[in-house]
Amino acid sequence: MRILGFSKKWGKLGLSEFTTFRLPRKDADWFEEEVVQIVYKPRSKEREKLGIAKIIDKESRIISSITSLEAIADGFSEGRVEMWRWLLETHKGITLETPIDKLTLRWVK
Repeated sequence: MRILGFSKKWGKLGLSEFTTFRLPRKDADWFEEEVVQIVYKPRSKEREKLGIAKIIDKESRIISSITSLEAIADGFSEGRVEMWRWLLETHKGITLETPIDKLTLRWVK
């Protein structure tokens, strides 16, 4: 089972279903029906297993197509511009035209 890591305990993680945006993986991208372990700070001594979730939907997008409503649901209270800034600062070398996956997950346990 692969790990889907989060660096912040976003409020959305308390919902039964939630979305997250991820850059496509070069080795083996995420796929629908995949069961993953949700982990807070996966590469830290503060690592915390939050539970098991299933990817129930995967939608390929480009970063500039993320709407303000999606960004707010993802945890960015100021909307898409705040999210875009965070993505561009966190992932060097990407642009607003970079492909991104919108994953919808449902907690299993």
